Amino acid sequence: MKESVLKVKNLSVHFETPQGKVQALREVNLQIGAEETLGIAGESGSGKSTLAYAIMNYLASNGRISGGKIMFMGENLLGKDRNELRKIWGNRIAMVYQDPKSSLNPTKQIGIQIAEVFQIHESLPKKEAWDRMLKLLNLVNIPDPSYNASKYPHQLSGGMQQRVIIAMALACGPNLLIMDEPTTGLDVTTQARMIELIEDLKKQVKASILYITHDLSVIAQVSDRVGILYAGELVEIGSVEAVFHKPSHPYTIGLLGALPRIELEKQFKPIRGRLPDLTQVRAECVFYPRCDHGAGICAERSPELQEVEEGHFAKCFRWKQASGAKDVGPEPEPLRKPRPSGQPILETQHVRKYYSETKYLGKWLGLSVPVVKAVDDVSFHIGQGDVFALVGESGCGKTTLGRVITRLLKPTAGRVLFYKGKPKREEIFLKDEFRRKVQIVFQHPDSSLNPMKRIRSIIERPLKLQGLSSMERTKRAGALLDLVKLDRGYLGRYPKQLSGGEKQRVAIARAFALNPEFIVLDEPVSSLDVSIQASIIALLMELKEAMDLSLLFISHDLSLVRHIANRVGVMYLGRLCELGEVEEIFSHPYHPYTRALLSSVPVPDPTISKKSIRLEGSVPSAQNPPKGCRFNTRCPSKRGKVCEEQSPALIAAGEGHWVACHIPADELRNAPSWERVESQ
Repeated sequence: MKESVLKVKNLSVHFETPQGKVQALREVNLQIGAEETLGIAGESGSGKSTLAYAIMNYLASNGRISGGKIMFMGENLLGKDRNELRKIWGNRIAMVYQDPKSSLNPTKQIGIQIAEVFQIHESLPKKEAWDRMLKLLNLVNIPDPSYNASKYPHQLSGGMQQRVIIAMALACGPNLLIMDEPTTGLDVTTQARMIELIEDLKKQVKASILYITHDLSVIAQVSDRVGILYAGELVEIGSVEAVFHKPSHPYTIGLLGALPRIELEKQFKPIRGRLPDLTQVRAECVFYPRCDHGAGICAERSPELQEVEEGHFAKCFRWKQASGAKDVGPEPEPLRKPRPSGQPILETQHVRKYYSETKYLGKWLGLSVPVVKAVDDVSFHIGQGDVFALVGESGCGKTTLGRVITRLLKPTAGRVLFYKGKPKREEIFLKDEFRRKVQIVFQHPDSSLNPMKRIRSIIERPLKLQGLSSMERTKRAGALLDLVKLDRGYLGRYPKQLSGGEKQRVAIARAFALNPEFIVLDEPVSSLDVSIQASIIALLMELKEAMDLSLLFISHDLSLVRHIANRVGVMYLGRLCELGEVEEIFSHPYHPYTRALLSSVPVPDPTISKKSIRLEGSVPSAQNPPKGCRFNTRCPSKRGKVCEEQSPALIAAGEGHWVACHIPADELRNAPSWERVESQ
């Protein structure tokens, strides 16, 4: 390793809470060399973000560093006062946060916000600061810097906003760049561009990087070394090749086993149990209650880091047994063979959903603004027992279509038919009857669960609206918690007292309260780490089979879709561009957009590089979609005027496989999808 930029020695951090001291980090040791990228992974609550803020010496007011040293460029940051730290923050250590919307001032143009960094930290004149800002925007690959510098944050896509945050972090040429979940929540093409950007920046800016994420696939692509945190302890650390190919701690093995892989011919499986209560200090190994390799010594004391091989360490007494038996416990099940679709239970016919942004004053003055064509002429059916997935980049209309289907939004045109299991015979439902049969689980349980209500009240509400007595509601609420594998004691808790995975289980319990036949799942696990995601998906699939449900699964996680869906629709800018069986589309994608999406999925293997199909530019505005094929402005296979002038219709490209493209099906069938190169 090159000379260290950062050394963390025996770092311990706790938080003072009404429940007691939360031991967030315990004796963590790590170092980052010059121009090196160290990835940090682990479940939510493992201490990843606490480590980042502790390194900055910028913990919350109730946070305390109770031991250790943080040596940055030979200086101990813990011995510095606030004035000294302010000279380091931004100048020598910079941080990129997960949510750019909360980091950017919505009232200022992005160019002004970046230029201010130079004016504040380097006292540059306004003109020179502006010129440096434009160079930074160009460095992070923001097109037409002069034009986009005048934009406000809300006028940029999520990926562009994240690039602006990275530009601000790089403004003063820091020695250390801390990136806290910078790609979480981004769709696969945006995420792929961010990974490429990080790789380019590593070569150009020569900074060391601490990259924090729960996505091991991204860690494999951007990091030189990786550390695994569990319940505040560093349980494994080494080169990415060593940790991914020879994982030696049972927790690391569990994380990799919980990760859905687009190419893996086995089902992923969750890690049993949950994180321990960090207010309780135990003498035993912190992972022992969840470990499949535990022995007597593990229950007696905590292990030290053991050297597995040069530069590779694991905090485990039994790492040899763990690394030699990676599939301990139940064997991962082979991928499910998709069941044939049953009779249609739901059908969309030429559904459109347009939004008018013209305000009342504008209408009165005779002004008009082009409508937003969020969903524009979409037709498909979902069979009894199907898991039908809708995929596509952010802003393609997936969520809007899901809300139209559940009647949370009224379509501008077209029809949504619910057949109630009777083929080709539309059933007319009263509103209450429809609500019993069709439910939705939203992406963020924090915004879909009332924080002022106890779990009992949240689950019982739909039952109360349907007229069940108090005794019936109590009995049913308890049974629903049993169904989603939560203790009945949770009925008396508030949402804030639950973890993210537990909140989503409550949301699922509420959706199942009235025994629905069809459920829309709108990104139900996108904000959860891989182990909790695996447990939630396993629960949903178990409930689906037990109750013979049909599901509409909205997601940008193509690896997950590959494992759980039997049919998939690919959306772009409000329209379907490909439709068919998952096995067919993932094995033989026809549409250039589908091929680009699949090529952008990161692989959790540092020795495999994927040559992704790069889509230039951003998704066009749904207010002014391109004429002809909507994908023509970004399509790498564009065929000239026909693509620019004529909108392609969905045509049959095989049995149950439909594609909207002017390129002949035979030519699409033989086109290469993407290339993978495995290092020797």
